[in-house]
Amino acid sequence: MNTTGFEKHLRKGYIFVIIAALLWGVSGSSAKFLFNSGITPFQLVQLRLTLSVGILFGVLAALRPSLLRISIKDIGYFIFFGTVGMAGVQFTYLYAISKINVATAVLLQYMAPFFIVIYSALFLKEKPSRATTLALVSAFTGCYFVVGAYNLSILSMNLSGVLSAILSAIAFAWYGIYGEYGMRRYDPWTVLFFAFVFAALVWNIAHPPLEAFFHEYTWIQWGWILYIALFGTLVPFGLYLKGVNLIRAARAGITATLEPIVAGILSAVFLNEILSPLQIFGGVLVIAAVILLQLKQEFDEKAPAVIRAKALEYAARSKENP
Repeated sequence: MNTTGFEKHLRKGYIFVIIAALLWGVSGSSAKFLFNSGITPFQLVQLRLTLSVGILFGVLAALRPSLLRISIKDIGYFIFFGTVGMAGVQFTYLYAISKINVATAVLLQYMAPFFIVIYSALFLKEKPSRATTLALVSAFTGCYFVVGAYNLSILSMNLSGVLSAILSAIAFAWYGIYGEYGMRRYDPWTVLFFAFVFAALVWNIAHPPLEAFFHEYTWIQWGWILYIALFGTLVPFGLYLKGVNLIRAARAGITATLEPIVAGILSAVFLNEILSPLQIFGGVLVIAAVILLQLKQEFDEKAPAVIRAKALEYAARSKENP
């Protein structure tokens, strides 16, 4: 593997995750609007997953049909990844923001990078670098201030909503970690498509099949539903996986903490909600964490893109020298 050549692509990984965070920053408030208009978390999860898998299938079938093929021996992996990772993070986050305010749900979900680092240290024996640890603490502290958690009393909030947000953090961490495993063998869009397939199957079994599609929605509701399916689910989850593919789950998770900054800026612009000095300070901390990670870019031999590239190089050499 050409180390220098790969390092040139690291910045792309951060860009992918930053764009994903921008899109997620809008979708959280969009989902809250739909909940307030009478749509349930169960219905929205079924809608967004079913629409996402249909759209992605159409795009891949037309442009890159080879990405729709997987080995039979990997079906078990994709079932587990789709149900625990994709379906899990979708429902727990949406259920959380239906029960508690978006700011608290976002803050608790962004405990995910901590879970990723802890898992990697305990089970993968990967000790985080000093830069990663510092960025992790800076990012979470920044999130704390951005969402105004110093004014929130979590103990007085809906317990099921708080627990669901914590479970969302665990599921989001699992999505990144387990996604790395699949991308060592497959393209990120293949991993995402089959995650959607099995996640959609789960939610069309747990919830009456396609039941959410038979309700009457206004044009405004349909507009936000389609936005969430495409730009709040399909595109950002795909870009996030492509980011993990290059910079690993821990760095991607920390970079994604830009999401609450986006939500805060949008609230200030469109809802005339003035950002306090502490919220601005928190935003600076999150941005500093992302910059720190990029200043300390490290070639990672365990990144899925590196492992897959090495496997392809080995296969090519084997064909040349049978």
